Parts: sequence; structure tokens; C-alpha cells
Amino acid sequence: MDRIDRKLLNLMQRDASQTNVAIADAVGLSPSSCLRRVQRLRKSGVIDRVVAILNPARSGRPIKALVTVELKLHGEQHMRRFLERAVAEEAVSQAYAVTGETDVVLMLRLRDMEEFDRLCDTLFRDDNNVARFFTMVVIRTAKEETAIGL
Repeated sequence: MDRIDRKLLNLMQRDASQTNVAIADAVGLSPSSCLRRVQRLRKSGVIDRVVAILNPARSGRPIKALVTVELKLHGEQHMRRFLERAVAEEAVSQAYAVTGETDVVLMLRLRDMEEFDRLCDTLFRDDNNVARFFTMVVIRTAKEETAIGL
């Protein structure tokens, strides 16, 4: 990845809806050269996917919560089983298996607290392998960035 690739990727991370011509102009390339670079970056896996980032409050999911989960049994099959159930839930926007005392960290985007209560029943209270879970409801977001610094 060279300087032009990094510049191109930084532009696309800020606004991937720009036309190829606009991006090419911003990085100093011809549109065809720019398109070839973008295609190469997609094919190589540097660009994973291009998405629209929604405003959670305006799209009906204004509550953000982080949940840490400690499992009783720690084998790969137990972790996989829990994560499969978690990622199937619409309110779970991110799910991570992590190191340390906590086994799983979930990021939730919720419609309301009733949805959270139902989710707690489904994922935590009814699962015999969940030892305990801790919930932190976000009251203020200081930074939430999707771009990766290059």
C-alpha cells in the first residue's frame, strides 16, 4: 500500500458515496487508474465492504449498551455456541470473544428497555452456561469512529 492508496482509503472511509471521478480528482489520478486501485484493494481484502452508517436514534435504536459476559464453561464449543446465539439477535451490533476475566463483550443497539429485558432472558438468564453478565448503558458518546487510521 502506497501513499496514494492510503489517501484514497482515507477519503473512502469518510464518504464512500463519492463518485469515482471525485475520488480520482481528490487523489490526483485518472478515473480509470483510481477504479483499478479500488478494485485491487477490494480483491486483496483491504476494503472489506462498503456500507451506509445509520444514525441509531433516527433509525429507531437510540439506546446503546455494552454487556460483558462471563461463561461457566470455557471450551471452544461453548464459546461458539454462545456467540452464535448472540449474533442471531437483531439488537446485537457487535460481538467479541475476549481475553481476561470476561469471555464475551457485546455492543447492543436497543429500541427500548423492554427489548433489553427480553434479550436478557434469551441470552443470559435462560442460558445455563452464563455465570454472570454486567451491563453498562451509554449515557454519552465521546468518540465513535468507524475509520481505521492509516
